Amino acid sequence: MSLGFLIAISLGLGIAAWLGFLWTVRSGQYDDPEGPKYRMLEDDDERSRKGRDGKRMDDERGDG
Repeated sequence: MSLGFLIAISLGLGIAAWLGFLWTVRSGQYDDPEGPKYRMLEDDDERSRKGRDGKRMDDERGDG
């Protein structure tokens, strides 16, 4: 392999990485860097027992 070919490949990979970084910035990936560490500490018991419409899943038995 020639040196010019390796330089072209490295420049191509660098440009691809830069474009990927710009895409993540524009899509809002870095808007709230503090949020996930607080969301993982929240208690999910009530949220996991509810369906998408907000009703409790055990209330949907149909006998009540």
